[in-house]
Amino acid sequence: MLVLGVDPGLTRCGLGVVDGTPGRATLIEAGVIRTPSTMETSQRLLAIEQGLEQWLDRYSVEVVAIERVFAQHNLMTVIGTAQVAGIAMLVAARRGLKAVQHTPSEVKAAITGSGRADKNQVGHMVSRILHLESAPKPADAADAVALAICHCWRGTALNSWAQVAQASKVRP
Repeated sequence: MLVLGVDPGLTRCGLGVVDGTPGRATLIEAGVIRTPSTMETSQRLLAIEQGLEQWLDRYSVEVVAIERVFAQHNLMTVIGTAQVAGIAMLVAARRGLKAVQHTPSEVKAAITGSGRADKNQVGHMVSRILHLESAPKPADAADAVALAICHCWRGTALNSWAQVAQASKVRP
């Protein structure tokens, strides 16, 4: 399964494309879309949308896995992050792709075994899983790759269970 992971952020939106199945993952590409804080928010969102479209033009992903926004202390950061997550969902929907969200603790647990792992632990495990000398840089790219791996490993199992449940429903 080819998955685009998106770590939403207004200044740096992390992206990572991973090809994987439960227990196996291969990095295709990792990077970030950067926008300057001096640019108007609407223009920053437009630049991120265009960057996401370019990545989806390059790769025929099946799913877009996006970090679920959670409440932070800085309200302005949460708002920008939520706006970028919405752009990622919109871009996926426009192409008929499934957009799924994973919480930070879900991603950490999938990658490290602990939902309380720090960024360094996640980066270290991403590099080990993908057999890289070091984690993708910057950390936003590594987080996006971790999201994609999480979906490859957990999302496929969740989809399988949903299909079994749907198939087992009594039909009239």
